[in-house]
Amino acid sequence: MSTAISPQAVLSDSMVDRPLGTLARELPGATAVFLRHRLDFCCGGNATLRDAATARGIDAEAVCAELAALQSPPGWPLPEQPAELVQAIITRFHDVHRRELPELVRLADKVERVHREHPEVPAGLAEHLRGMQQELLEHMQKEEQILFPMMARSPRMPLRPPIQRMREEHLDHSQALQELQALTHDLQEPADACNTWASLYAGLRKLREDLMEHIHTENNLLFPLFE
Repeated sequence: MSTAISPQAVLSDSMVDRPLGTLARELPGATAVFLRHRLDFCCGGNATLRDAATARGIDAEAVCAELAALQSPPGWPLPEQPAELVQAIITRFHDVHRRELPELVRLADKVERVHREHPEVPAGLAEHLRGMQQELLEHMQKEEQILFPMMARSPRMPLRPPIQRMREEHLDHSQALQELQALTHDLQEPADACNTWASLYAGLRKLREDLMEHIHTENNLLFPLFE
């Protein structure tokens, strides 16, 4: 099974000299960077980042910096003050979900279209991801526009009703993750998966980890401060 790699690990392994296809498979979000720079990670996946960037006349090190910024380093610090914790949640989770979900939907669309005859194609995945994206966007908007400002205005006031509603929506997100795993054979791509398919599942594994940590941080660290 492919596993996500941290920026530190990637940089230490001389990312610039690794094949585009390998980076696309192992680093969630890399495909969006490659598309932005018109680097072919599919048919041209065997070319190293250095060679592909040179052929395109672009700065390979600048692309490396974008790739390294895709993931937060492990053990991100958790502020103790509610206002700082809220901002950390927005930066670490809300902004990341908004950035990464559109690319996952695009990849799912492509995999379902190109591999529609494959016995393990995750049929219905793109539609499911669009539903997850919409639910998450609405949920995060309610937190940022209603709940989080209430917390900022009244740091000592119990906020049980709105928090309970957010907890209920978290249960819905958890159920959506279970359905996601069922659609994707527990996020295990087939042995003959192309770079796009492998990249999609690497991104989905990161989404699962991020969303679970997101829910944990709010349910078990932030919300109890106001209950």
